[in-house]
Amino acid sequence: MLSGRLIRRLVSMAGRVCLSRSCAGSRTVGPVEATIRAKLEQALSPEVLELRNESGGHAVPAGSETHFRVAVVSSRFEGLSPLQRHRLVHAALSEELAGPIHALAIQARTPAQWRENPQLDSSPACLGGSKKTRGTP
Repeated sequence: MLSGRLIRRLVSMAGRVCLSRSCAGSRTVGPVEATIRAKLEQALSPEVLELRNESGGHAVPAGSETHFRVAVVSSRFEGLSPLQRHRLVHAALSEELAGPIHALAIQARTPAQWRENPQLDSSPACLGGSKKTRGTP
């Protein structure tokens, strides 16, 4: 378990440190995103960790941290099925999945698999949260 002090330190560092080529930039990193990154780094020692907060594309208040997409590349995934890989990610983020995270799309790959396709997939557009937006009464 991460201490509050360590989480605050990681949040302050998160805007400056990244394990991925595609997360360069000056966007703000929130506390949930920083915690996700720290826990996955601690649990899986990934070679690549790409994390995207997709909350802005959903029917949630501005600044929310509820919908994420993550690509985790780790040698820990060697010989494991996709389900076993997802279970490792879920175990690392069990507290967040029980609370602030509503949706988490996971790409869990070995280093060899990542070399074949080194990009984070895209999520489909949000349909909204009500039946009316889906065309049903």
